Amino acid sequence: MSEAQIHSSAIVEPGAQIGAGCRIGPFCHIGPDVVLDTGVELKSHVVVQGQTRIGADTVIFPFSVIGEIPQDLKFQGEKTRLEIGARNRIREHVTMNTGTEGGGGVTRVGDDGLFMAGCHVAHDAQIGDRVILVNQVAIAGHVVIEDDVIVGGLSGVHQFVRIGRGAIIGAVTMVTNDVIPYGLVQAPRGELEGLNLVGLKRKGVTRADITALRAAFQMLAQGEGAFAERAKRLGDETESDYVREIVAFVLGESDRSFLTPR
Repeated sequence: MSEAQIHSSAIVEPGAQIGAGCRIGPFCHIGPDVVLDTGVELKSHVVVQGQTRIGADTVIFPFSVIGEIPQDLKFQGEKTRLEIGARNRIREHVTMNTGTEGGGGVTRVGDDGLFMAGCHVAHDAQIGDRVILVNQVAIAGHVVIEDDVIVGGLSGVHQFVRIGRGAIIGAVTMVTNDVIPYGLVQAPRGELEGLNLVGLKRKGVTRADITALRAAFQMLAQGEGAFAERAKRLGDETESDYVREIVAFVLGESDRSFLTPR
């Protein structure tokens, strides 16, 4: 702690572990079970509680509350955790809760994310790397969001929903069912409109893979049989790793049904 910069008005409770190069601004409150890795910055008026670990070089902006207990009436004070990765940007008024015993006991946030003002990450959510949650997004309990997902402002994601890697959710959208990797979802009651082609191109995905993904989407939309049956046939026929990723996602375990192409 001697190598950290801690404002005189901040409260750091005994037991907290503050890494080298951390900067804790005015009127922050750090609980006794908190671990801040190297270079974490809390701007001002930030509350970090619970068994919470925040990864290196993460920056948290004023009035965020990180690591408080879940908003779950079944929670009875059991010891659960919140783990946040490195180099995240957590903007004003963001809330992230610890896990619950029934949900695995830990809420996880990956690396290099951007969580804009007013976002909420609920208990037991599992958030991947390079995820962007735009202003006022609400992520419910037990949600899984894979890497490189963008969720538009004022959107909500229902509990237990999975959102596959590289998907994009439009603004003011309610997502009540699983979203395939690289899917594009929009409309007030979220509908799977297509593929996140802009995101794929920005990532440098080859034209051959994009063509394969387009064909796969058409088969999922219009092929014979149930949605899972179409996905299984895709897996038997495709040579694209991106399409195989969609197939594995559809055939994986889930507590929700899927948003299917219109």
